[in-house]
Amino acid sequence: MTIITKLGTASFAIGELARRTTVNIETIRYYERIDLLPAPPRTSGGRRAYDAGHARVLQFIRRARELGFSISDIRTLLDLAEPGDASCAEVEKIARTHLESVQAKLADLVKLEVVLSKTVEQCAVSDNPSCPVLDILTAC
Repeated sequence: MTIITKLGTASFAIGELARRTTVNIETIRYYERIDLLPAPPRTSGGRRAYDAGHARVLQFIRRARELGFSISDIRTLLDLAEPGDASCAEVEKIARTHLESVQAKLADLVKLEVVLSKTVEQCAVSDNPSCPVLDILTAC
């Protein structure tokens, strides 16, 4: 599977790319600066001329970011998506590491939920002038 496949010469401006992919123009420029998104050719007037391949790469990047993958991991995944470079084992390793990170964050959020629930309950039943929520925040 290749993500970067050019579809002829049809091109569009950065604003259209942003609209098609729902990615902010400044973010697109940032991805170009860090060489995550291939730089497009320029028109004779100096404007960037994006095509469907750029849109696919940008959608891939956007979705991977939504799922919490790091820029470094996305760069590797894009490299692995190139024809002849695909390695399911390498992709699985990246995904498994990310999954473990997500699971750890979920466990921390569950602990946080318990602490906050107990603290908020103390607020509801306490006539104490001391606020349990403020107390827990200043205790660290």
